[in-house]
Order: sequence, then structure tokens, then C-alpha cells
Amino acid sequence: MGFDRSMALASSALTALVPLSILVGAVLSNFVHYDAAERIIRRYNLTGVGATAVSSLFSPTEATSAGVGIFGVVFLTISVLSFARAAQRLFEQAWELKPLSVRNTRNGLWWTLTLGGYVVVTTLLSALHGEGLLGLAASMCGVLVTAAFLVWSGRILSAKRIRWQDLLPFGITGAILTAAYSVGATIYMPRLFNSSAARYGVVGAVFAMISALFAVMLVLVASAALGREVRDELSRIRHGHRPSDHEVRRQWDSVVEQARSRWRTAREQVSHRRIKNSDH
Repeated sequence: MGFDRSMALASSALTALVPLSILVGAVLSNFVHYDAAERIIRRYNLTGVGATAVSSLFSPTEATSAGVGIFGVVFLTISVLSFARAAQRLFEQAWELKPLSVRNTRNGLWWTLTLGGYVVVTTLLSALHGEGLLGLAASMCGVLVTAAFLVWSGRILSAKRIRWQDLLPFGITGAILTAAYSVGATIYMPRLFNSSAARYGVVGAVFAMISALFAVMLVLVASAALGREVRDELSRIRHGHRPSDHEVRRQWDSVVEQARSRWRTAREQVSHRRIKNSDH
């Protein structure tokens, strides 16, 4: 369930963010220097074929106009709102709320604008990363900004049906896991982009991006589920409800067994793919 939801979010994010980045770059280039490809290349320290593929993906050809027609605007709006509704369904399912679907479109638009502001702020903070106190302060600010954005996302996308206090465990967990993923992505993503681009060209950059987005969305889905569980546990503690030792042990054994089962499934899938690649 979590993997399916993560893939749905990643697919919606890809179809919304790539054309949106190209459009924003075309509009902002008349006022300030903005290059989505350059930002991705710097973010993951891409070089060689990986950097070339990303540049080709986000940069329009010289013979092509950067203007956007009515059809393009309509398609972009539908893609962005589809991504917002996919994120909305995450909170509705995690907190067992009644689906609002398109009735929450106005809040989805507000959330999209907030997402743009969040990207701008985190981009500015990432430019300050470095050694010493300045880099540490920028990292801490980035975690705080991410936590605030996640809490706001749950609040606005749920049409204010979830309280701020109930979203705090999700926001804190998501911010910490996102920071941890960011460190790992800095190490792994350059190899993924380069290997995919070397094998498939520009399409390989798309494959690498969908993999990166899937990992991010998996972190968010896990954070939402964990945040809901933490909120429920804190609520039970406040009301004096404490599970028995037998119930705690049973739940722990269930979690361990599920983790082992998913690990075995993942190993089998990796082994199967290696066998197929060796046959080719």
C-alpha cells in the first residue's frame, strides 16, 4: 500500500514539476537568472553524461519558442492539481478522513503556491551549505522549514480537518527523514543519473528523476503513517490508556515480521533483475 501510494505521488510529481520548472525558468529568465537544470546539477553534483542529460531535458531547443499557449497552461494546471490531489489523498487515507476530491481544489491551489515558496526558500538555504557554523545553521533552518511546510501541507490539504497539534509528529518525523535522505541522495544520485543517462540518454534522466521522487514520496508516506501512530499513542497516554506488555510484544513481532518479509521480497526482486541483466 505504501509503495503504491509513493509511486502514485512520484508519477504525479514528475508530470507536474518538470513542465512547471521549464515554464518557471522561461518566465523568470526575463527578470533573474533561473535554470532548473543547473540547480539539479548543483544539488546532486552531477557531471559528464548525467549533467548533459539533465540539461537537455530542462532546456528548450534554440529553435523552439519558450512561449506557452492556452492548451499548455490548461495541461500544466491539470497536472499540478492532480499532484495536489494525490498528496491530499495521502492525508485522507492516513488520518481516515472522508475524501473531498475536486471540492478541495482551492486549497490545492494554495498549497501549490506554498510549494513554490518552499522550493525557493530551500534552494536559497542549500546555497549556504558549507563547512562551519553557517552550514550547520543553514541545515537546521532547512529542517525547520521542511517541518513547517509538512505541517502546513497536512492542514491545508485536509481542509483544516486535522489539527496543527496532531500534525506535529508527522512534520518533525518527515523533516528528519528528509534530511537523512538528502545526505544519502547526494552520494547515490550522481551514480544513478550517470548510469541511466549513459544507457538511455535523456530518457535515462527521467528514469533517475522518477527514482529520486519515489524515494522522497516513500519518506513522506512513511512519515505520515508514523506520525499518525505517534499522535494516537500520545493521545492514549494523555487519556491514561496504556497497552499491556503482551500487546506491545505482539505489535512489535508483527512489525519485525513485516520488515523481514519486505526485505526478502526486495532481495528476490534485485536477484531476479540481476539474472535478467546477465542474460542480456
